[in-house]
Amino acid sequence: MGEAAPSRDTRALPSAERLKAFTDAVVAIAMTLLILPLMESVSDAGSEQGSLAAWFVDEWPALLAFGLSFVLIANFWLVHHRLFAPVERVDGAVLWLTVLWMFTIVWMPVATAITTAFAEGALQLVVYIGTLTTTSAVLGFTRLYLSRHPELRRQPAVSMREELVDGWVVTALFVVALVVSIIVPAIGYGALFLLVLGPLIGRVLRRRRA
Repeated sequence: MGEAAPSRDTRALPSAERLKAFTDAVVAIAMTLLILPLMESVSDAGSEQGSLAAWFVDEWPALLAFGLSFVLIANFWLVHHRLFAPVERVDGAVLWLTVLWMFTIVWMPVATAITTAFAEGALQLVVYIGTLTTTSAVLGFTRLYLSRHPELRRQPAVSMREELVDGWVVTALFVVALVVSIIVPAIGYGALFLLVLGPLIGRVLRRRRA
């Protein structure tokens, strides 16, 4: 994919640093909120004089959901950090795409709580894996927009094209995981393990394009 030639003076556009700092803060808050249901559960168990071992047995699904969501949000942040590292200026489109991305991140603690608050079903899978898919897709559209506006960043075109391929592969795998989890209920959230195929598929696609 070729890059459009810079067509505007970016000196009037705001620096990206403030947006990066704001995004970091939002992600940190979202990751912190993930632990709140477990904190409440610990307080309830303590007031009822329950044992710690029994708490771990009762809450292992919530602990697993917390750990999974924490790792996924952290990975999304790392990807976002790498994407914006070379970005020096932001325009309205980048701002609103980032706001949309932050919305999906802030929603993640709610989607995570839903996975353990209700009996597992197709709707819970759609809410949780669908949220992850949306987060990844918004990153993909942001990356695509930045690839078409090189005046906003300092990054080689080849590197940007590789990131585009890798990003859309991950989004596609989230979609596949959602479909598999619904079609085969016994797999459920385990379908997210399909994401480990992302690096391999990305390498294969890059070699075919070379």
